[in-house]
Amino acid sequence: MRENGPVTSATRQPETPAAALPPRLIATDLDGTLLRDDKSVSERTVAALAAAEEAGIEVFFVTGRPARWMDVVSDHVHGHGLAICGNGAAVVDLHGGPGAHRFVKVRELARENALDAVRLLREAAPGTVFAVEQTYGFYQEPAYPKLHMETPDTLAPAEQLLAPDAPGAGEPVLKILAFHHELDPDAFLTVARRAVGDRATITRSSPSALLEISGPGVSKASTLELCCAERGISPEEVVAFGDMPNDVEMLTWAGTSYAMGNAHPAVIAAASGRTVANNEDGVAVVIEKILAERL
Repeated sequence: MRENGPVTSATRQPETPAAALPPRLIATDLDGTLLRDDKSVSERTVAALAAAEEAGIEVFFVTGRPARWMDVVSDHVHGHGLAICGNGAAVVDLHGGPGAHRFVKVRELARENALDAVRLLREAAPGTVFAVEQTYGFYQEPAYPKLHMETPDTLAPAEQLLAPDAPGAGEPVLKILAFHHELDPDAFLTVARRAVGDRATITRSSPSALLEISGPGVSKASTLELCCAERGISPEEVVAFGDMPNDVEMLTWAGTSYAMGNAHPAVIAAASGRTVANNEDGVAVVIEKILAERL
């Protein structure tokens, strides 16, 4: 198994056709992918996920969401009780139900790296504002917009929020969020990656100029790879679904992958296939086809 570094297209094994091995695991993003735009899970999708697991195919939710935002799928976990959250920063057991999630694996962003990223991004893109996501706690700068569901635990400059004596200093930092009011989202991502370099992993899943900054080498793909290795599951036995740039590496790593009909152009380019949009139950459409072909 590789170290926890970024997964690239070079990790594909072209000599092993994706169709040669039956799928053992389905990895699906949530927002814009499994969930409809109203954040609901359709009855058709719930039935498809349950049917996949009855057929012996494990299901993983793989999302940029923090653990506390997983209630949207907690009622539908059935056997699939594990979720990769925070773009790979944590693996969470959902079996306890809403409000009782248990962290199985944490891949934190070191505060030193987080402070470096904040400093470099302030220099490269003046006007950037930040929020800090921890295992148990959410903190933000006063100028950071109200983009999220909850009220922050503390308002303060990011440098104070990441200091050794900051509120929640005893809890790991999972990721920091960076928002810019004026820059184009993709341009902001390019600027940030150039500025921060290998001190952190930077991606985005929002249609706005909101970036998500994780530890070096931490991504949906690298954490999914770790979880699959623990189960003896190869990339060729994984079917993955996504719609935004934070899904690209996961879709490249998986033996079979689908961009949603509503996906970002980079996702369409990375995936090996394409399904219909999230509002048309694109994940369920593919699962039903996979199961029908196994009969």
